[in-house]
Amino acid sequence: MLSALIGNTTFLLAVLCVFAGAALLGFVILNKFRGFWETYKTTFTENASTNMEDMFMFVDPNLLFMMNMFAVLLIPLMLWLATGNFILGAGVFAALVIIPATIYKVMRAKRLKRFEQQLPDGLLAISGAMRAGASLNVALENVVREQSPPLGQEFELFLREQRIGVDFEKSLTNMEERLPVQDFLMLCSALRINREIGGNLAEILDTLADTLRKKQAMDSKIQSLTAQGRLQGIVMTGLPVLLGVLLNFIEPEAMGKMFDTTIGLVVLGISVTMLALGYLWIRKIVSIDI
Repeated sequence: MLSALIGNTTFLLAVLCVFAGAALLGFVILNKFRGFWETYKTTFTENASTNMEDMFMFVDPNLLFMMNMFAVLLIPLMLWLATGNFILGAGVFAALVIIPATIYKVMRAKRLKRFEQQLPDGLLAISGAMRAGASLNVALENVVREQSPPLGQEFELFLREQRIGVDFEKSLTNMEERLPVQDFLMLCSALRINREIGGNLAEILDTLADTLRKKQAMDSKIQSLTAQGRLQGIVMTGLPVLLGVLLNFIEPEAMGKMFDTTIGLVVLGISVTMLALGYLWIRKIVSIDI
């Protein structure tokens, strides 16, 4: 009787110890997850706010964070539960993690390209106003009124900083950080040199505008000559993917081994890697900087 009581007590103590250990481990994991969640949320919202403001897009960063969490966590999980294919869910998860940063890079690249295309016209407008007797700030105000975004937006922000007392050099540096474009850096260098040693700024801007126009004409010619190579990269990369999708519909049993067996997954991984490397290699060949 006593031995049975001791055995039951020992068993109960063991269960309590296991429960307490599990509770303590869960508490530690929960605190770690909460700290990671707060850190990730703070980093995401700060980066999103800064990136969107740089492109003059004012969106609530908390809303973007919640939309990102919904897309990254729930959509792959629901897809996995609906299809039972873990590889598909993992692939969608990886794609959703990469897509937001890719969209931002594409949007920023388009904005910078548009600014670069508008810059020669803006320089001619500034030089024309200065030849008519206007000061640099008055000429920039004319550009703000006449030019469409992003050129007008950037110079408007520059002028607003000047009105509230920000130093000219500081405002110029802020624009350089927002617009890391080589053509614009040439303009900033010209403005700095003109403020230090003087000179005919209108003539300098005319010369710079003419140089940028010739550079853009050369860039357009290069883009035309390399268009075939870029299209070839897209076709050669997309053709195996299209054939794989068609074969999956025609012979689902044979193609199923590609996703259900170890050898099939290895072959699939090697194929995707080689396709990605081939596409990047072709893009590198046809990308010519001037």
